[in-house]
Amino acid sequence: MQKHKLVIIGMGNVGSAVLVQAVAQELAAEIVCVDINEKKAHGEALDMTHATPALCSPTVSVRSGGFEECKDADIIICAGGPSILPDEKLDRLILAKRNIKVITDIMTEVTTYTKDAIFIMITNPLDITTYLAASKFDYAPGKLFGTGTTLETLRLKRIIANHYNVNAKDVQGFMLGEHGNSAFPAWSTISIGGVPFNELDKYYNPPMPFDKAASADLVVKTAYDVLLSKGWTNTGIAMGACYLAKSVLFNSRCITPVSLPLNGEYGLNDVALSLPSIIGENGVEQRLAINLPDSELTDLHKSADSIKTVLKANNLIN
Repeated sequence: MQKHKLVIIGMGNVGSAVLVQAVAQELAAEIVCVDINEKKAHGEALDMTHATPALCSPTVSVRSGGFEECKDADIIICAGGPSILPDEKLDRLILAKRNIKVITDIMTEVTTYTKDAIFIMITNPLDITTYLAASKFDYAPGKLFGTGTTLETLRLKRIIANHYNVNAKDVQGFMLGEHGNSAFPAWSTISIGGVPFNELDKYYNPPMPFDKAASADLVVKTAYDVLLSKGWTNTGIAMGACYLAKSVLFNSRCITPVSLPLNGEYGLNDVALSLPSIIGENGVEQRLAINLPDSELTDLHKSADSIKTVLKANNLIN
């Protein structure tokens, strides 16, 4: 095992799920749990330590610590801050005010010790916290990014794979835009086995035609179905975050949509949202501003407007 060091910030439902996946996938030889509640971080780390003898590499070190542990981290995954609650409005953007303060405090601490570690943001509202952290703390471009619509893309692939009765890994394509209610499927990017989306029914003979509108709606609403059913969402996003971390740590250069401030792509600035990106050892190695049809460009700009409204309301942009 390469001697990587991973720091997980925030040991609530999401952070603890990230810890489980990081240990199960043996992402790093050293994993440090950080939380404002030091006892919670200690307990999660201690509990996981007792599981390490079952690993193929039982020498994985798991412990708790403070922000000073970031100084020599290879990668940091941030899940700090409260999540949306079942009795609140089902819109991640309502979390903005409370989590802007949380992320400001976290980034102030982290950047005291490092601006070199790859930093993966999970905290919602994801595009707001990513914009704040990536643009206000002098972090190197591409080294700090949000999980973005990686999770929505996984959900879309599962829905399409189930409909056409194929392996979900063979479904190509992306959800783009906001990690939230204005995310949209880029149908022009969808294919299975080289067959483009508009020909899938002809080749794969599903029991009924694919319903684009219902499926797009389901991708967004399924997160709230999970939330209302179990009280939180954590497993899917933890898998997505560790997928990104693994691509960084092993330079596997996966292509998935992640959130990063835009610099003129599609005529957009002063906003962070998800576009397909190559993820490697330096973080976001390349953004792919692929050709999109007019309908999808319209959806992308609507998503950007939704995010910008919240950025302006919280004085993050003018």
